[in-house]
Amino acid sequence: MRKFVTIAALGVAMAVTGCSKSANSDGPVKREAGNWKTEVKLVKFEVPGMPEEMKAGMKQMVEGQSGMDQCFTQEQVDKEDIAAELAKEGSGNGGECKWSKKDVAGGKIDVAGTCTANGQTMDMAMAGTMEAKKSDVTITTKGKIPTGDDMEMVMQVVSTHTGPCQAGAATKS
Repeated sequence: MRKFVTIAALGVAMAVTGCSKSANSDGPVKREAGNWKTEVKLVKFEVPGMPEEMKAGMKQMVEGQSGMDQCFTQEQVDKEDIAAELAKEGSGNGGECKWSKKDVAGGKIDVAGTCTANGQTMDMAMAGTMEAKKSDVTITTKGKIPTGDDMEMVMQVVSTHTGPCQAGAATKS
């Protein structure tokens, strides 16, 4: 089960660390520097035949990523580049994503593609909104788990600017 979770985690990582944003309504919207809090909700998790206790464990693991605070400096947000993030997403985890759609403009995100990690291939789609002080992205992951069964997972990742950086908040590297 951990193998296919890795691919979904790639999408969460991208949403959590921020889709780069600029003030131009035709281009990406620029994130505001400061402290960002992220909430993750498992909306749907279906694997035929999986015991309910395993599904509950998966929900707990995914939603356990909620409440994370990250500090983004002005320099960091100025350098953010979603195209570059999408291009390298997954490569650091021994995986790779090929994006068939990368529409990130005017406060909207609509991205789709196929990601491969740990020998598994999954279809991934991300759709939502991005504003200077909030992003709300739904990530849908579909594919086959090692047993050959179909799997579908839908997560909602909401990141909100909460003000100046807080002491103890992780700084994005």
